[in-house]
Amino acid sequence: MLEFDNTERTNLGELGEFGLISYLTKAVEINEPSTLKGIGDDAAVLDFSNKKTLISTDLLLEGIHFDLRYVPLKHLGYKAVQVNLSDIYAMNGTASQITFSIGLSSKFPLEAVEEIYQGALIACKKYNVDLIGGDTSASVQGLVISVTSIGFADEDQIAYRSGAQEGDLLCVSGDLGAAYVGLQLLEREKNIFLENPNIQPDLEGKDYIVERQLKPEARRDIVELLAKIGIKPNAMIDVSDGLASEIIHICEASDKGCKLYEDKIPLDSMTYETAREFGIDPTVCALNGGEDYELLFTIPQADYDKIKGSMDITVIGHITQASEGCQMISKSGKVYPITAQGWNAFKD
Repeated sequence: MLEFDNTERTNLGELGEFGLISYLTKAVEINEPSTLKGIGDDAAVLDFSNKKTLISTDLLLEGIHFDLRYVPLKHLGYKAVQVNLSDIYAMNGTASQITFSIGLSSKFPLEAVEEIYQGALIACKKYNVDLIGGDTSASVQGLVISVTSIGFADEDQIAYRSGAQEGDLLCVSGDLGAAYVGLQLLEREKNIFLENPNIQPDLEGKDYIVERQLKPEARRDIVELLAKIGIKPNAMIDVSDGLASEIIHICEASDKGCKLYEDKIPLDSMTYETAREFGIDPTVCALNGGEDYELLFTIPQADYDKIKGSMDITVIGHITQASEGCQMISKSGKVYPITAQGWNAFKD
């Protein structure tokens, strides 16, 4: 883990951009064999031999993607990496490197930046990923973090959104809706605090859903499990914008329809109970909440026996011909069209 010896508030102006980069990267370690050259030159040098290279990037903006009134900086750095690694795993690949760029205003001292980078490097170490570059810049728009993730896979093992076949089983890892419900809880406690700063946040007994929002985990383990049991998904995507949006992405890309069964959607008991406390339908949280970073994928029916004993993979439906559209069968047996109502960054 990255360790710093700084203990007092340090103005970033004292270091300057190059001094800041040098300070932050002094403890960066290179462990991935495909990294020939990391930080320290004009560009990193990578060698994936005969593998195909996977690249994804995400931008996180203060006030749009996160609220620093309840998001710890170390968690923010960790989450920024996880969001990107999830995209590589969603292609059935192995994540190997990231670049990490940050724009920040003068209100942030060096120690705050350290917290962000500590979180990022904790994630890198946990997922065996090298930090190989990035940039720093002044920002007048608040804190900005941009992460690019790089990975690799054999060409015949890459899972695209467009590969779903009629009759495929629709599967999802983990459980859904927890991150959204955790966000509602954090927003509620923030508003209470703003009205009365003497009232401390009440998050007792809600650790799971809060952690799902503040510290998500990309599902590398699912990719490894599928490889171990001999399953190559026909199509795959990560659940970042809500289950409904991701199902529609797969079906549109594959020119297929689907049937999703409401009673099969995996919900944690804390998610279910807390959603009810907020007067929200738990199914809606799973369908439209987002930020779960679970993996949604399709597999041939012949592979069912390979996953039926897994505690962390749930079959929630199946793929149909395109003419049937995307449908959800409710618990009462009614049929509803699946519509994407997940998070929209450009919505007023």
